[in-house]
Amino acid sequence: MKKVNLRKYKNRAWLILNIVLTCIYLGWRILYTIPIEFGLVSLIVGIPLIVVEVLGALEAAVHYFNMHKIETYPLPKVPLDMYPDVDVYIATYSETNDLLFKTVNGCLYMDYPDKNKVHIYLCDDSRRPEVRKLAQEMGINYIDREDNKGAKAGNLNHAMTVTSSPLIVTFDADMIPKHDFLVKTVPYFIDAEIKNKQLAEKDKIKLGFIQTPQSFYNPDLFQFNLFSENRIPNEQDYFYKDIQISRNKTNSVIYGGSNTLLSRAALVDIGGFFMGSITEDFATGILLQKKGYICYAINEVLASGLSPTDLKSLLQQRVRWARGVITTGRKMHILSTPNLNLGQKANYMASIWYWYVPIKRLIYIMSPILFATFGYIVLKCTLLEVLIFWLPMYVTSNISLRMLSRNIRTTKWTGVYETLLFPFMLFPVILETFGITLKKFKVTKKGDFENEKGKNIAYMIPFIVLIVLSVIGIFNLIGIIFESSSLSPIVVLFWLIINLFSLVMSVFFVQGREFMRKSERVTAEIDCEVQDSFMTFVGKTKDFSENGVSIILNKPVNIDDEQEVNINLNTDRYHAKIRARIVHVEETKDGWKYAFYITDMLDSYKDYLQILYDRVPTLPLTLADALSSFDDLKLNVSNRTKETFYQNRRLPRINMDIDVKTKNGRFVHIINYNYKYIVLSIQDKPKELQLIPVEGLELKCKYERTIRENIELYAIKNYNEIHTNVEEQKLLEEWIEEVRIAHPGKGVAKNDTKVFKEEELEEMDLL
Repeated sequence: MKKVNLRKYKNRAWLILNIVLTCIYLGWRILYTIPIEFGLVSLIVGIPLIVVEVLGALEAAVHYFNMHKIETYPLPKVPLDMYPDVDVYIATYSETNDLLFKTVNGCLYMDYPDKNKVHIYLCDDSRRPEVRKLAQEMGINYIDREDNKGAKAGNLNHAMTVTSSPLIVTFDADMIPKHDFLVKTVPYFIDAEIKNKQLAEKDKIKLGFIQTPQSFYNPDLFQFNLFSENRIPNEQDYFYKDIQISRNKTNSVIYGGSNTLLSRAALVDIGGFFMGSITEDFATGILLQKKGYICYAINEVLASGLSPTDLKSLLQQRVRWARGVITTGRKMHILSTPNLNLGQKANYMASIWYWYVPIKRLIYIMSPILFATFGYIVLKCTLLEVLIFWLPMYVTSNISLRMLSRNIRTTKWTGVYETLLFPFMLFPVILETFGITLKKFKVTKKGDFENEKGKNIAYMIPFIVLIVLSVIGIFNLIGIIFESSSLSPIVVLFWLIINLFSLVMSVFFVQGREFMRKSERVTAEIDCEVQDSFMTFVGKTKDFSENGVSIILNKPVNIDDEQEVNINLNTDRYHAKIRARIVHVEETKDGWKYAFYITDMLDSYKDYLQILYDRVPTLPLTLADALSSFDDLKLNVSNRTKETFYQNRRLPRINMDIDVKTKNGRFVHIINYNYKYIVLSIQDKPKELQLIPVEGLELKCKYERTIRENIELYAIKNYNEIHTNVEEQKLLEEWIEEVRIAHPGKGVAKNDTKVFKEEELEEMDLL
């Protein structure tokens, strides 16, 4: 407890220090640094730079005020018999049946005291026969309508007219709920109902909605394209897990459109889901809070979906959000309405201002370029003044953001994200500001994995132009520093380098990355059994997907790659039995990893999907400790230039380095062995020979090819005979284990590269 309090006071101290230093910095900037005497261009650039700095500081102040003291609401304990009926709406327009199946399946597995009270609806705005059939086959309800008026909001409003439960859940078509979604959200409404029985009418709790995080089981495009899916959190985590929770304090939580439980009475009170904006969720939440409804955000992940997997879809999504929020702010009259308090107005204005980031980022990037490359003064100051006024503010801002965001976000990554998006969002934001509104929008494409590597060259142009201008400016400043022997330009040089890093990362991002998998892989340890026709092996999963599963065994075992096996997966809630064929084997630090391709789900598809998706995603929740800018660049350069070496090893290659007796009494040296093939160091190369590794076991070997001089590859002719004989198989496993104990470390597959060239390894991977 003392440690928690100490951290809380430490965070508060840094925050207060940052606020004081920021105020001092802004005062200095406004009073002393405007380049009035340096011409019209300098003035035109200098004033907007100060404006965006001031507005950015105000936005940060709102977030920091919210985040310095987070208000959370523990899950209430309520009587089970008070759980009401719930309608679950899955809004769909163009999503595939495969995607919808997973979401519906997750909904069917949700816990509830009386499952007859849970009514699931596929709300199909495309009136597709195949979706109607899917609903019938899965035993849920199907709703369509004659037109698409009001888009998603109209779809949900229509669903409200044909359903009646007091609580409504909204899910996007790709969002798969965890089994405890309802039991972790419904109690808040029951608790409010219980408390309201003891309260006067004016004091009653009006609960509008419970918003849970929108989490994603696939790496978002920022993580994936920048080779950082194991290093940085999802870009949306900062909003849903920090900003949203912090807004509980001012009752300004944003309705995210999915993963949300809402009060039907509250929605009826405001006339249903708002249809006058392409961000109907944002507007609906504001209307509820205008009516005095309390809206909670909770931090626990209770559903996960798909993040956009191509650049075009990501940009369409962000442009829609930006345009929708800006036009909604205009229609809701946020500043002038008497129905929102000061805290709510401040938070919603900060939300709107956030989408003007493209303008802010353009100014931040162009300002040092105008000075260093074109010679225009954008602010007047000395190096000493910068060190006194700017540097302390900059350092404390970085520290404050990292601490208050609980290591989810830093100013560096904020700069990268904003730089990546600003060229493509700049004109849509300007157009929306002047009332040139986007009337229609495309639904964000989900679930289609396209290889974009090298296909988005046109998108690189703005970044390349800015990189060239920045590099010219950097060389100019270095020249000025050496010629004048003055360090005054060093701050602008630093500014250019910071911007250059974000621009280079943007080029890497747009360049894309090749998708190697057909479906997303989840990392998780689950008890499992692998059964072939003769033996059963016990292990734990390392990771798995809809197409395959990899399993860690503590020793190499003989699983025939030409035969299918049964794999049993067991958790405390689910059991799945699948058929699979082995595709790769390698030794890792955790043991022997056997990778299987699933050939048949048998009757376990639904349970298997739950094992896969009924969990908090295993992607990073915080920034990795070692995340220097140099590491970021090095990681991207190395991954984009290295050649990938694919191995086709489907049996465990066991390095042995031992001498074994042959049937005729001579000895030969075994280099490695994989049950079907064996590599021998031998002077001559007889066409056939018999090895006797232990009494009662004979390996009949047939010459295949020469790998290099005196290194020969032999096939095991009696593999099937040994594999199907329990006694001989047992002798074989005991011999292998004895060799491994006597020669520890010999079996590590990566050691092969010290002995053989890659092309020789490929020759040995015959399977």
